[in-house]
Amino acid sequence: MQKLLLSFLFVCIISSKGIYAQNEHAFKVKDFYEYSLDHGQCHQWLQYLSDSIGGRLAGSQNALDAVDYTFEVLASMPGVDTVYKQECTVPRWERGAKEFVEIIYGGTSLALNALSLGNSIGTGDKGIQAPVIEVFGLDTLELLGRKNIEGKIVFFNRPMSQTRINTGYAYGEAVDQRVHGASRASKYGAVAVLVRSMTTKHDDLPHTGVQSYQEGVEPIPSIAISTNDANKLHNALESYPVEAYVRNYARLLPDTISYNVVAEIRGTTHADEIILVGGHLDSWDVGGGAHDDGSGCVHSMQVFANFSAIDYKPKRTLRCVLFMNEENGLGGGKKYAEESNRKGEFHLAAIESDSGGFTPRGFTCTATAEVFPKYLANLQEFSEFLDPYDLYLKPGGGGADIGPLKSQNGLLIGFKPDGQRYFDFHHTAADVYKNVNERELKLGAASITSLVYLIDQFGL
Repeated sequence: MQKLLLSFLFVCIISSKGIYAQNEHAFKVKDFYEYSLDHGQCHQWLQYLSDSIGGRLAGSQNALDAVDYTFEVLASMPGVDTVYKQECTVPRWERGAKEFVEIIYGGTSLALNALSLGNSIGTGDKGIQAPVIEVFGLDTLELLGRKNIEGKIVFFNRPMSQTRINTGYAYGEAVDQRVHGASRASKYGAVAVLVRSMTTKHDDLPHTGVQSYQEGVEPIPSIAISTNDANKLHNALESYPVEAYVRNYARLLPDTISYNVVAEIRGTTHADEIILVGGHLDSWDVGGGAHDDGSGCVHSMQVFANFSAIDYKPKRTLRCVLFMNEENGLGGGKKYAEESNRKGEFHLAAIESDSGGFTPRGFTCTATAEVFPKYLANLQEFSEFLDPYDLYLKPGGGGADIGPLKSQNGLLIGFKPDGQRYFDFHHTAADVYKNVNERELKLGAASITSLVYLIDQFGL
């Protein structure tokens, strides 16, 4: 009987230790949320990036100012072992003077809200005036052929789908006309293109974004117009022949040098396993880059601040990487991966925040096929700690900047906040600090901190 009682007590002690350990991690996650919400500074850093520095197009002085600012903030955090700037080559594109687009039809004219697309050439002072032809996809160009397109301005008017619950999917379905429209239309003799803005919202804000000229194709001006104006142009074309006059001054200059900002807390027992958190420091020039992607940068900085505040000594090496040039070529992400591979490093996990500062919803992840099932199963073990905060863990995308690290066979993770309003601000003049909710921003930082902590404690 005494032996049975001792055995029972032994089992109880072992079980209580397990429960205590489990509760210890749950309490730590709770602490991260409380610290972020009560003492987080990420909103202050974001306000400075967005309002004081402003748009941070790669290759610009503003981008360099953002590098210096974030370097200083990270270097001031106790417990951070090293902070450095990693040189990378980036394109340099300038918008120039304000764009002007006017449509002429039925004896009247109407000026449209417009923005040149990234890497577009300009028309110069003379501008271009030509008949407009409307299409709803790239494949339509081949059906129309040169005889119907040559000498005209092609108007790409395929909207983002309103029926997609995931707005990122809707964006992916429609964005090819923005990225490749000018090159494809130029093959058939078009003199310029107008592109419907990439958003589900009906408003007067034009959305910029990258477009790419294919090698061997004559570059032509590529300009986005707001969704309201796209609808007006469509309606005019239903009743009248329409001509458009476009004028812009954009130009592409020789490549230049910019920098990633990298901060590191060295691991104590598994220093050769790296856990990365990051966002991209560059943005388009027309707003303040608050959601895209100032939020992701300050999320990542706040992760380090959270660990610094409690003097956390990680088992694995933690890195905060603020990438340069995601918007216009991935110069920073490619350079970081190139250097990491050269050094023979291994990123156990890389987490990117590049979907805005909205309410956290969860994380999606990807990896090479040989390791993904194991990583996914292990990652989903963390659900017991993250479920109380309504965070999911499921397969999906990682992020553009961390994508080049996939060959290292680690897990690539994308932070996913609510995306319903993201494309209201994406690539527009409205992407400024006042359109970010402070509490939602801090919740995002707490969510990412919690996942980093769990991966560091348990591995994958």
